[in-house]
Amino acid sequence: MPTEPSPLITAAALDVALGAESLWSGAGRRRSAWRVLDVRWKLGGPPGREEYERGHIPGAVYVDLDTELAGHGAPTDGRHPLPAEEDFQAAARRWGLDDCDAVVVYDDASGTSAARAWWLLRHAGVRDVRVLDGGIAAWRDAGYAVQTGMLVPPRPGGITLRYGELPTLDADESAALVARADGILLDARAAERFRGEVEPVDPRPGHIPGAVSAPTTDNVDSSGRMLPAEALRERFSALGVDERTAVGVYCGSGVTAAHEALALVVAGLSMPALYAGSYSAWSNDPDRPVVTGA
Repeated sequence: MPTEPSPLITAAALDVALGAESLWSGAGRRRSAWRVLDVRWKLGGPPGREEYERGHIPGAVYVDLDTELAGHGAPTDGRHPLPAEEDFQAAARRWGLDDCDAVVVYDDASGTSAARAWWLLRHAGVRDVRVLDGGIAAWRDAGYAVQTGMLVPPRPGGITLRYGELPTLDADESAALVARADGILLDARAAERFRGEVEPVDPRPGHIPGAVSAPTTDNVDSSGRMLPAEALRERFSALGVDERTAVGVYCGSGVTAAHEALALVVAGLSMPALYAGSYSAWSNDPDRPVVTGA
């Protein structure tokens, strides 16, 4: 059985991979099998495209999280529902992706937005997707060059995507999970939002009843790099997660929940089920109860 590739890649390893690909391309290959996607995005802005133009990994294609990694629907669908399968495939082809490409995604936010692209591509059947550990800062800190301005659009790819490779949850399934003796639903938002002390975006403060607070910011160190696997395993064990636990993850809108999923996989645990609508969908449904406090 083939070994699963690591979901993380270092700046040094990416530089070696891209350098090797540039040599191979001179031997008759039309394009690199490594594709790099820049997924810089922050809730409330500024637009990631501006940061991309100021400097990005050479050859990286800019990906707009709001328009290419999310759909748009009713409030009860959440702020960032999954894009329609055909829309996501069209976007991936615009990025130049072909079947069997290896993909590296990065951001400037400790991997929290890049993980959305990682999760979606994996969910759609792309096997080899890595998150650049430490993002663009790690690349710059290592002394590697950046490219400015907008990249000439790549040759359109021909990748075929189909959702269903990763487990997901809807609202009813999330509620059912916390009722299971072996189930746990992790809330990746900041602890103060979980407790309902602040709520900057969603209509009702608090959290899904029975959920456990697990801020995804606690999965990284001060440089934005993912904690070592053993440290992550200890963290999740303290929260009640082990190899036998059925785990679900959610956040405000399904973005940082993907980063929680990434951390669980780095820890050597099973891929959790992701509630894509997350708290923004849950809290917009008046029939869904919310609770506050720890």
